Amino acid sequence: MKKLLKYLRHYKAQAVLAPLFKLLEAAFELFVPLVVSAIINEIDAGNGSVSYVIYACLILVALGVVGLISAVAAQYFAAKAAVGFSKELRHDLFGKMQSLSYSQIDKLGTGRMITRMTSDVNQIQSGVNLVLRLFMRSPFIVFGAMIMAFTISTLAGGVFAITIAVLCAVVFGIMLVSIPLYKKVQSNLDEVTTSTRETLTGARVLRAFCKEEDEVASYNKKNAELTKSQLFVGKISALMNPLTYAVINAAIIALMYVGAIKFNAGALDRGQVVALYNYMSQILIELIKLANLIITVTKSFACAGRINEILEMQPSLIYGADSAVEEVSDGHFIEFKNVALNYGNAAINALENISFTVERGQTVGIIGGTGSGKTSLVNLLPHFYDAVTGEVLIDGVNVNAIGDEILRDKCGIVPQRAVLFEGTVRKNMQWGAESATDEEIMSAIETAQALDVIKAKDGGLDEKVEQGGKNFSGGQRQRLTIARALVKKPEILILDDSASALDYATDANLRKSLKGLPYDPTVFIVSQRTSSIMHADKIIVLDGGRAVGLGTHDELLKTCDIYREIHFSQFEKEGA
Repeated sequence: MKKLLKYLRHYKAQAVLAPLFKLLEAAFELFVPLVVSAIINEIDAGNGSVSYVIYACLILVALGVVGLISAVAAQYFAAKAAVGFSKELRHDLFGKMQSLSYSQIDKLGTGRMITRMTSDVNQIQSGVNLVLRLFMRSPFIVFGAMIMAFTISTLAGGVFAITIAVLCAVVFGIMLVSIPLYKKVQSNLDEVTTSTRETLTGARVLRAFCKEEDEVASYNKKNAELTKSQLFVGKISALMNPLTYAVINAAIIALMYVGAIKFNAGALDRGQVVALYNYMSQILIELIKLANLIITVTKSFACAGRINEILEMQPSLIYGADSAVEEVSDGHFIEFKNVALNYGNAAINALENISFTVERGQTVGIIGGTGSGKTSLVNLLPHFYDAVTGEVLIDGVNVNAIGDEILRDKCGIVPQRAVLFEGTVRKNMQWGAESATDEEIMSAIETAQALDVIKAKDGGLDEKVEQGGKNFSGGQRQRLTIARALVKKPEILILDDSASALDYATDANLRKSLKGLPYDPTVFIVSQRTSSIMHADKIIVLDGGRAVGLGTHDELLKTCDIYREIHFSQFEKEGA
């Protein structure tokens, strides 16, 4: 939690003013029992001074008004500091998540990251708010009441001191037990969040396979585990209030016994006994607040630890690792040199011993069976992953030595899953180039064979895109994402199975249009169809992460059994 306090640096004034106003409120509150004691003693003495009682009551009202103003001010400053704290924490946390490599994101999981961004941050925000309001006030009241008790009676003050010592042991004991248990609760919440996200994302698939009941059962199991862990730690935390009440009530009994003895001996008057009782009642109220604070802070500490895990993570991608980068003598635009790729220390490499060269302006086709490493290969170009051995060179420079922003600015990437973002078609297209004009956007859309998509929509480029582009079909999304990549006029265009939803005629027209682009990009086409890559300048055939074929379509039909099998199985099925 200490490491997160830096997010209060812009709210130092509020973080100081909130507890100060609370201390001011508490100070006035400590005077209330003394005023009440004075009123009782005045009446008990038989003086019956109405003016004195009225004067004392006015003092009580004044103390209440000042206390109320102080409480409202403290709440305002505490809320402002807590909200600002969470804003800056979310900003850095989101930035850190964006800097992590694909491998780290895969390992963390989307559901867990969402939980940290939402539930964990909200819990810490609540903790900061309560700490600023109560962390100093409650101990101040507790120890202030004890000091006031000592001023009235040393013996009564001793009762207060023993009571506070026992209460501290109860509170901190429960806190130490609860912290690891709350971490487990948040981990179970991760599982529920992940399950919810998967279920909502794959709702159509679940219904298609009639798996709703199975998924509900799986979700209920995870939810039951979350509930069980919450109930368990909740029972332990719930011990705080009854134990506090038991200790305080025992202390009140002891205080009344001591007060009675002192009163009979003439050492105390009625007003002082009532004041002692009021001070003990104040302690009870504050300890109830402190108990709730401790529970909230315990949850906050657990959540802070989980957030720190991400904030302290260092991006696993290597930057500038190769200080001895030299220009390649034969001037190849792109070169893979004995490249291997591994995901998370897996037993088998996803890619192994991949070597090939590509010249500027060439079209490269990549084909192979499911899981053969096609996507893994193209993900190395924009430095989404690091090669565990070998080098990936662009213009003779290792991609590790190129800034990612510079490198990815060279690339236009269309992933397997076509993703559009909420907004308008124009806004989505301008992700490729913020300054792109409507003419440039329409040119890219025409090249991507998406002109009919725009014409079919009443809004044209201003047509609203719903979250995930769900108001467009799969083929329409694919063509629009291709257009978005083309808007930036990239040097390297990566189409990762991005035409799978297109019919053969549209696919053929797309490839023809790409060939006619004036800026002549180097194109990588990942596909399951030989028809999509048969006209490529170079085709790489992958099998089990290894390159088992390299050449043109005609060459591979003669030399590569796997390519020949893929090609003829497709053409037989298509009746060609």
